[in-house]
Amino acid sequence: MAITFTETKLGGAFVIEPEIFADERGFFARSFSKQEFEEHGINTRTAECHISFNKKRYTLRGLHFQADPFAQAKLVRCTRGAIFDVIVDLRRDSPTFKQWFGQELTAENRLMLYVPAGFAHGYQTLEDNSEMYYQVSEFYEPASCGGVRWNDPAFGIRWPAMDGVILNERDQSYPDFER
Repeated sequence: MAITFTETKLGGAFVIEPEIFADERGFFARSFSKQEFEEHGINTRTAECHISFNKKRYTLRGLHFQADPFAQAKLVRCTRGAIFDVIVDLRRDSPTFKQWFGQELTAENRLMLYVPAGFAHGYQTLEDNSEMYYQVSEFYEPASCGGVRWNDPAFGIRWPAMDGVILNERDQSYPDFER
């Protein structure tokens, strides 16, 4: 049984696909292997797990991060519905600094996205009643939380929908990214 790891254009970030074994009952898939993840340089520490449910299509959450020394690596999966997941490389010493990557994650495709520490993360729902499941490497630390604006021109993210976006006040109010 093997998990497929496809590195994105942003170093250290991976799209992960479990190998599915199907029979007349349904299927079985391993979604995590400490050994296989570590072979790809992925942080396997899990401090917390989170669930995020979104009632309406085009709900946008993010772009969020936790700063050092509490920066979080994340493993995210859509368990119900569909989302467009986005990560932005905020590591100033990275060759892909300020670049973004987006991946559609759905309950049907069962893909996961590994988000290294030092990245901002957000997503937009593509269906009503979409749900996300996160594993994070560090505990939530409110004083370390931050964000960048979802439509900041410094990143040029191409979201599936720009009209009809549902945002909370905090996510709307993030300032322009410091260049």
